[in-house]
Amino acid sequence: MKVILVDDEPTMHLILRKMLAKLPGVQVAGAFTDTKSAAMFLRENDDIGLALVDISMPGESGMAFAAEVEASAMQVVFVTSHKEFALHAYELSVLDYLVKPVAQDRLQRAVNRAMANRRSLSQPPPASLSPDAGRIVVTALGDVSVSNGTGRVKWISRKCAELFAYLLMYRGKRIPRSRLIADIFGGMYQANAESYLNTTVYQLRKSLEPLGMRDVVRSENDGYALELQDPLVDCLAFERQAEQWLSSGADSVEQALQIERMYAGDLFGDKAYVWAVHETARYAELYASFVKRLAEALIASRDMTAALRLLLKLNERNPLDESVMRLLMTLREQTGDKKGLTALYTDYVRLLSRELGIRPSEELIHLYDALISRLADKK
Repeated sequence: MKVILVDDEPTMHLILRKMLAKLPGVQVAGAFTDTKSAAMFLRENDDIGLALVDISMPGESGMAFAAEVEASAMQVVFVTSHKEFALHAYELSVLDYLVKPVAQDRLQRAVNRAMANRRSLSQPPPASLSPDAGRIVVTALGDVSVSNGTGRVKWISRKCAELFAYLLMYRGKRIPRSRLIADIFGGMYQANAESYLNTTVYQLRKSLEPLGMRDVVRSENDGYALELQDPLVDCLAFERQAEQWLSSGADSVEQALQIERMYAGDLFGDKAYVWAVHETARYAELYASFVKRLAEALIASRDMTAALRLLLKLNERNPLDESVMRLLMTLREQTGDKKGLTALYTDYVRLLSRELGIRPSEELIHLYDALISRLADKK
């Protein structure tokens, strides 16, 4: 992905270049000390995926620049020394807001999110979510997006995307303004929170208007409701199909592999809405249970490569999950990989000791001994 830097301090160009050089798949295509030069460059280069923009600069501000390029496919991350701009920044559809000095891990998360968004825009929806002409498709796994036969929504602000996500969780039900203020704008003064809610409702409707969906956000008795006609919602489709497969005796492995691919990421991606923490955990637990069952079926059918890929994916999500470790150890034993089995178990024991100060369970210790004995008997 190509990135540009817009900051009136040349020193920041050097710092950000060094930090971005550590990230795979990222290329700095240009660095500018003013927004006018950056805008001219963008007119001749439409393949830029991300701009890291300082807010406070001589001449045109970074916010004005972000507003000008908002209609383009390029994403914007603000990089600034001024924390007080955060509330104003959220009004624009920017990807992230980083405060100087920028930490490497925060920059990496912002860039990874930009790359994931760019990939999702270029990829068609899964076959199970392919829309009929004009039918609404809502993506909630890994992101928050809406599309139909007209196109895909361009959120005016991050808060209007959050409001849509909140109403989506209670689609068709009226949510009182007081609850929205408490859950989405908690921590603000009451008068400010009410004003921001009014602005956000307006921005949400404006965001949906190009898709002919302005009226799906309805005002009812001092509250709001989201009324979508027969939408395709990816998290609901995944939940329904995963539960059906699990309850049907887990017959078709090919069908299960297609269902697994529907889970593009945790609920609402890395936005981590506090009010959605329980639903996020519920979907993550369903996905983990589904993949473990699928991995067992793959191991039974001797498709070790596919099973290993899925188990490593789960292990990366939660390295402390002992049930995943059991399956990985079993897979190592069935492929005759004694060295890999020992390394896997030893690393897990060290991880538990370092992170939690505990030993593995007796069940896991006995499993390891049994698997090692089996390998010795085979020899």
